[in-house]
Amino acid sequence: MIDNGMGWHMIFLSAFLINNIVLIRFLGLCSFFGVSNQFDTALGMSMAVTFVMTMASIVTWFAWHFILLPLHLEFLKIALFILVIAALVQLIELYLKKMIPTIYEAMGIFLPLITTNCAILGLALLNIDYSLSFFNTIVYSLGVAMGYSLAILIFSGIRERIDIAPIPHILQGSPIIFIMAGLMSMIFLGFSHLFGL
Repeated sequence: MIDNGMGWHMIFLSAFLINNIVLIRFLGLCSFFGVSNQFDTALGMSMAVTFVMTMASIVTWFAWHFILLPLHLEFLKIALFILVIAALVQLIELYLKKMIPTIYEAMGIFLPLITTNCAILGLALLNIDYSLSFFNTIVYSLGVAMGYSLAILIFSGIRERIDIAPIPHILQGSPIIFIMAGLMSMIFLGFSHLFGL
């Protein structure tokens, strides 16, 4: 559980390692498995998701506190949050298409699918559920985004090694990928004991 009484460094650490959005909360697995086969593509996805997560958290925090709550329109939060996320993804898509077309091509269908990445919507909803202050919302969002990036970049490095490793035929492809993801998840689960949380 995250609350405003925690120091900003513990909020960040909790989001980054202890409650990693991918490996502990199991959100955002579509892009985690779909784009992590090459390091460059995973790096591009992690930067795009970091930008969208951080900006979406800021915009949705303001929308929640200054529009939805005062007007008693709390029931519209999911629709509004998805609209904000979709607009931010469109900005990223236009930028990558014009400035870095190789990453745009490499991400393929997974770039527009950031709109439906449940990790981003989940983060926006968690910020509201935890009733975080504006500063702590930014800290928590950066922690979650960096945790996502760490997980996908480590996993892409592992997958590149797996592609050249002598793996038994029965484990090649999806089985070894899911086994490695499970092992990574268990490693991240150990961080909660390391920090005494």
